[in-house]
Amino acid sequence: MATGQIKRLARDRGFGFIRPDGESEDIFFHTSAVQGGIFDSLQEGQTVEFEKGADDRDPRKSRALNVRVAG
Repeated sequence: MATGQIKRLARDRGFGFIRPDGESEDIFFHTSAVQGGIFDSLQEGQTVEFEKGADDRDPRKSRALNVRVAG
């Protein structure tokens, strides 16, 4: 599982972006990808674990799946 920090949250729209450790490009995640229904408790800068998958809209990009708080 990959790790990274939450860089931006758009709570009102139900998505956010994660900066994977060791990478320079943020990847998208949707509230439905967050495990345990904890989207509303996530904070920018928080470390999370996730799996990378292909973005449905643009297969050249990645999106985060199975997002959960690290630790």
